Amino acid sequence: MTQPIVARQIEVLLVEDDPGDVLMTREAFEDHKVQNQLHVVNDGVEAMAFLRREGEHADAPRPDLVLLDLNLPRMDGREVLNAIKSDPDLASIPVVILTTSEAEEDVLRSYSLHANAYVTKPVDFDRFIKVVRQIDDFFVTVVRLPNR
Repeated sequence: MTQPIVARQIEVLLVEDDPGDVLMTREAFEDHKVQNQLHVVNDGVEAMAFLRREGEHADAPRPDLVLLDLNLPRMDGREVLNAIKSDPDLASIPVVILTTSEAEEDVLRSYSLHANAYVTKPVDFDRFIKVVRQIDDFFVTVVRLPNR
């Protein structure tokens, strides 16, 4: 008899400056069966402080997954992705680009900077929720993440 897949709770860092997208992502996580911890920061500088546990984020958990928008204030998502993947302490954290950009240049650049996946945000609310849940399901039940 096959053992059921047991999903573990994971720490997810959402790096997003659009309050509407933050709200929809929170809703997708809250309505989902697995209650993962969703942490939200609004720009790239704050994302790096969270990841490096600096300042007000000194007690922040290490994320198991980063959902990263490309178009951010102060430090854009490409710079954040490059910083994460260039840092030996952070490079193993999977980063999913979750952005409105469908530009091929952004897709190629994100993968060249070692993004683990690139997802274009659907404009439709129900599709957005479905996409976020699929990302969550994939990283919780399918992918084996490193132990913290």
